[in-house]
Amino acid sequence: MTLATRITVGRILMIPFFIGSLLYYAKSAQAGEPNSLYRWAAIVFFTIACVSDALDGYVARHWNQRSHLGAILDPLADKALLLGAIITLSLIDIPGAVLLPIWFLVLVLARDILLISGVGFLHLYVKEVQISPHWSGKLTTFLQMAAVCLVLLPWLPEVTEVMIILAGASTALSALVYLMRGLKVLSEHESNPS
Repeated sequence: MTLATRITVGRILMIPFFIGSLLYYAKSAQAGEPNSLYRWAAIVFFTIACVSDALDGYVARHWNQRSHLGAILDPLADKALLLGAIITLSLIDIPGAVLLPIWFLVLVLARDILLISGVGFLHLYVKEVQISPHWSGKLTTFLQMAAVCLVLLPWLPEVTEVMIILAGASTALSALVYLMRGLKVLSEHESNPS
């Protein structure tokens, strides 16, 4: 297993600690005795996970450690981290934090379901499909991570709300981009079904 893949696995292993810290903070706050140590632990786990996302990509490119396993685990780690954070911060009231709106959660889930089912359909129908990341997907991941970070840090609620809207717009845009790319692959396959 390459160093880049180990970093990705480390990110996956941090997800339960992040969500657990967040839930313990919410529970302590609801009991009337907010333990900010849990909140800061959640912020630290999430920040390290976000930095490791950039780090594993850098290591894979710089030291030529791209692998098939890494190509599968890296987007799964991103999805698990972000979905865990977005679901938790949408459904559980964290005192002092901006609650992520339900429309944001629904939009993120709809995009991910569209992508996963689209890729699955293309693999079944077209067989060999080259899946390459698009800048809109990378921008969406960055903006979603930034929105979650700002929600965890309750200092700038107006900026947080703007970031949530930007992340939502980017999520919708990237869903449209990937849908168009999938339809193009499907159209090309039907035109030339070799």
